[in-house]
Amino acid sequence: MGESMLSNETSDIKCKVCSSTKLVTDFATGEIICSNCGAIIAEKVEISQKTRAFNKEEFEDRTQAGAPSTLLRHDMGLSTTIAKIDKDAAGVSTAPVISEMMERLRMWDVRTQSATPRSRNLVIALNYLDNLKHKLNIPDTVAEKAAYVYRKAQSMKLARGRTTISLVAASIYVACREFSIQRNMKDIAFAANITLKALSRAYRLLLTELDLKIPIQDPSLLVTKIASTLNLSEKTKREAMSILADIKKRGGSAGKDPMGLAGAVLYLISTKNKEYVVQKRLADAAGVTEVTIRNRAKELKNLYKDIFGD
Repeated sequence: MGESMLSNETSDIKCKVCSSTKLVTDFATGEIICSNCGAIIAEKVEISQKTRAFNKEEFEDRTQAGAPSTLLRHDMGLSTTIAKIDKDAAGVSTAPVISEMMERLRMWDVRTQSATPRSRNLVIALNYLDNLKHKLNIPDTVAEKAAYVYRKAQSMKLARGRTTISLVAASIYVACREFSIQRNMKDIAFAANITLKALSRAYRLLLTELDLKIPIQDPSLLVTKIASTLNLSEKTKREAMSILADIKKRGGSAGKDPMGLAGAVLYLISTKNKEYVVQKRLADAAGVTEVTIRNRAKELKNLYKDIFGD
């Protein structure tokens, strides 16, 4: 029997052809097949990956219903939801007494889900996080990490006396840095409608209090973002990435601002390829000053004459 199939003998379901109870579930096609005559009992059965099993006991233990739990919901997605339709399982309208009782249960169910100040703050914070996730176009994996960082900060009581949006934005920036997603502080501060100073303060707080180890940005990964903003050619982009990788191997990127280094290399390569770019535009695209671009370009030309020439 294949790995994607599970034998399951039960008296609840019988084959309509031979009345056999020896059935086989095919996880690849979602079909329930009679092992005696080969008739298909049911098809297109929805089976999640967590229900993969090799015997009846494992199948029954791993079977579950509903959406998976997630950190992006304040209750992990595990709370109950009482429908507003006053009908029973058969679709028959319930009696007025039952409807009134269910209305009271529905009201208290909503209230108890955010009964404490911490849970109410978490609801607000995760709503902010969901909005920023769509504005910044970041994947769910990064948003889950940001939610984890915020929950950790809240458990250490860092949210007291501070704005929720600034801590949420800082958590997103931490997650983007860990997953190498190219979103700088200015992008996140603009999307969150907060000042860069407030975001920087919240970010430093998370670093120190949570003892986070944030990886250093790779300058070669920043080239694509800057080059796309300036509409530079693919040749210039690839050459700049190759040179930055060489500089990194020689240890020339240590202690340097990744955005300034990437901008300086792009400036030198675009000038070499006669794609002249105004320093002001390049500095704005890289998020640094024109002085930084000039100083870094001058240092690179002096240190790596074998790459950039005299």
